[in-house]
Amino acid sequence: MNLQNKNVLVFGTGISGIAAAGLLEDKGAHPVLFDGNAELEEKAIRAKLPEGSKAEILLGDLTDEQIRSLDLVVLSPGVPTDLPLVNRLREAGLKIWGEIELAYECSRGDVLAITGTNGKTTTTSLLGAIMQHAKESAFIVGNIGIPYTQIVEETKESSVTVAEISSFQLETIEQFRPKVSAILNITPDHLNRHHTMEEYIRVKELITKNQTEEDTCVLNYEDEVLREFGKTLKCQVIFFSSLRTLEKGIYLNGEMIEYNDGTGIMTICSVKELNLPGRHNYENVCAAVAMALAYGISLEDIRYVLVRFKAVEHRIEYVTEVNGVVYYNDSKGTNPDAAIKGIQAMDRPTLLIGGGYDKNSSYEEWINAFDGKVRYLVLLGQTKEKIAEAAGRCGFEHVIMTESLEEAVGFCAEHANPGDAVLLSPACASWGMFPNYEVRGKRFKELVYQLKNKD
Repeated sequence: MNLQNKNVLVFGTGISGIAAAGLLEDKGAHPVLFDGNAELEEKAIRAKLPEGSKAEILLGDLTDEQIRSLDLVVLSPGVPTDLPLVNRLREAGLKIWGEIELAYECSRGDVLAITGTNGKTTTTSLLGAIMQHAKESAFIVGNIGIPYTQIVEETKESSVTVAEISSFQLETIEQFRPKVSAILNITPDHLNRHHTMEEYIRVKELITKNQTEEDTCVLNYEDEVLREFGKTLKCQVIFFSSLRTLEKGIYLNGEMIEYNDGTGIMTICSVKELNLPGRHNYENVCAAVAMALAYGISLEDIRYVLVRFKAVEHRIEYVTEVNGVVYYNDSKGTNPDAAIKGIQAMDRPTLLIGGGYDKNSSYEEWINAFDGKVRYLVLLGQTKEKIAEAAGRCGFEHVIMTESLEEAVGFCAEHANPGDAVLLSPACASWGMFPNYEVRGKRFKELVYQLKNKD
């Protein structure tokens, strides 16, 4: 679409909305930044825009006349596609894109895109590091924190953009076509947004919507939904597994990660060479390596990055040791399945801090995965009663209720023994107590370092 002189509504005034508005102005469009919260201050929003921006700002609601003046709508990822106002815009015949679609339409070069319930950030960061080592022009964008629209003007035909893509972003794609895609896993999450598991699966699988025989999709063989989905794709499929060797694909064989292309076996590395703990991280490595190989990156370049790559902040991140107790920050464990990976990575008695915003998750599977490691489950936030009830049903009795993260960390520091671990792995979103999981994780680390300074 030629965006010159088009009136484009950007729905959402957060980081994605601001970046989208900036790109639209660069392309000669007339962006209208909109937020349904009428109590926001226009001056504060204007301050986030590039200097000299002529973007219009509207707050509260839209009149029929304002809607009729529009040519296109760009939704920020946090805006549900079934809002009454979004339905009004759709019924008015307006094309509705997401920020990812806008960026794709305007960018140059190839896109490598990763989705899945868990592991996206680690896999994206690792693949991005490989690409930045091997390629002259490479970017890491998307749900990982840097809006895709923010880097579009820097891309060129030889660029490769590695994008972490959430289900929210996939809802609104049209032409978006990754050269290599990956779906790491699909477990229940965001059902408050997608309503049913079937819809959540459908949206995740949209990442392959426009891929052709020239493209590749990397899938988790141990996920039954994805194993069957792979049979339906017209693009090339590479499976990965941490539980079995594959006749064709990438897999964990004992301590070795190997790749079988159907003609022979290539040894990638030993897991002992990695700085990423836990089987779930070996799966992330398999996915990133498969994507890099599919894109034509040499094993030499891949290995160079693999053995130097460190864990992503907030994902089973080692913080420090205080009085013989090690502290881990897994604030990015925002759903039960991610939190299961967190506790599985612990190799010692653990005091586990959990709880937060309720995304309509159930917690029994998480609690049953404690496997005798958890000495105390220390709860906080909106879900603490719900999780405590689930713990009772699972026969886990060592539950402590707290009112704040400060209180939770204090309890753990007082009751942990030398040789124990304290793990923040909430199994819930941070909203209601913190703006996002990053702020929650940073606050946890601050509290831990305060303990160390007292020591």
